[in-house]
Amino acid sequence: MSDKVKFLSTTALSKEMGYTSKELFALMMNSGLINRENDTWVLTEQGKARGGIIKNHPQHGSFIAWDEKIKDELKLTNSNEEKLLSAVALSQHFGVSKLRMNPILSELGLLQKGVKGWLITKLGESIGGKQFEYDRNGVPYVCWEASILTNKRLLETIKELRGESVETAIENRKIETVAVGFREKYEATHRSADGHYVRSRAEMLIDNWLYMSEIVHAYERKLPIEEDVYCDFYLPVGKVYIEFWGLENDARYNERKKIKLEIYKKYGFNLIEIDDKDILNLDDIFPKKLLKFGIQAY
Repeated sequence: MSDKVKFLSTTALSKEMGYTSKELFALMMNSGLINRENDTWVLTEQGKARGGIIKNHPQHGSFIAWDEKIKDELKLTNSNEEKLLSAVALSQHFGVSKLRMNPILSELGLLQKGVKGWLITKLGESIGGKQFEYDRNGVPYVCWEASILTNKRLLETIKELRGESVETAIENRKIETVAVGFREKYEATHRSADGHYVRSRAEMLIDNWLYMSEIVHAYERKLPIEEDVYCDFYLPVGKVYIEFWGLENDARYNERKKIKLEIYKKYGFNLIEIDDKDILNLDDIFPKKLLKFGIQAY
């Protein structure tokens, strides 16, 4: 009986383990066995210690090969991550830079930047994100269930970043009826200092205050969820949403407010609420509310 070691390429190994090659490359990177340098996979010292070697092919050049025994080790040490997708795997799937993938997920409220690494948010957990730590240094990272590949908001964001047109289907009819009716009734005709067209003088004052305070903001940004809901303002720094409540005596408006507040609570979003009595005191009100989320005005 031969004791000769059988070595398999990473691609061949992925087929035997039931992974796609992208999934296995990502899994090995997460385990510290390989790294990506200048668009090439390189073997780490830990990878060498786990049986990885460099082999050469007369036509395809050098490649990483593995002692076939590593199959059992990978299944054992990564059982919790099996079939989950890393940020690297997602970047390869969507065709975006691996350096941009986690910031995209963070912008959608699925992750947040920690002192080191990335931390899952409540919203991220709700769509199948799982928190892990690298064994070698304890740095946190997140992997995702395959369902994220069809997440509506992620797909929309990827298309927007590519400059592709996006047709957003409205799925939540209750919210659609209330919100669309509001937009039809109150058109965006007030032009703020930064060029945004908003729907009321109060919103214009809020927009102008943010602009003059040099706080980057978006107007009527869609929330990063399946429900078709828009905030009044969004601040990328701090991942903060701002809602102005100005029609307290309108029954439909109050229903819209109730629904939106339930959604903010459901997903644990950072929310600042402004009402009519705050509008003339924004210089006093806003800095205090922003500071609660680590945003310093002026």
